[in-house]
Amino acid sequence: MTDVIPQTDPLALDRQVCFALSIASRSVLAIYRPLLQPLGLTHPQYLAMLALWEHERLSVKELGELLQLDPGTMSPLLKRLEAIGYVTRRRDVNDERVLVVSLTQRGRALRAEAEKIPPAIVEALGMGLDELQHLHATLTRVIGAARGAAAR
Repeated sequence: MTDVIPQTDPLALDRQVCFALSIASRSVLAIYRPLLQPLGLTHPQYLAMLALWEHERLSVKELGELLQLDPGTMSPLLKRLEAIGYVTRRRDVNDERVLVVSLTQRGRALRAEAEKIPPAIVEALGMGLDELQHLHATLTRVIGAARGAAAR
């Protein structure tokens, strides 16, 4: 006979924040995948493009900090974006040590297509905008708390 684990078990899988975050992340990214495919983008590349559409031009270091990605991850991601013609990478004229990423005309034009993605995500999730904004605020607090805990 199998033992029944009480509902209050602190190790119950379905009570773990890490499990819920992991499943939510994979599930939401699965919705993005077919929307990004016609743009020729992976989700990490899409995030880089979002940052560049907002800032137009960033150093690799600044972009990595915004996306919270290490240089080893940034380099192949940016090489691929450059290969498909969405960005250029050039040495800063004022400081040769700094590599600057800029949008190309094609990269800027892609924004018009990408503007269709957020509403498509909201529709696919079937959740209200207010609920999603509240979730975003809560996740932002979780990220801050986790960083604070890691720093201690």
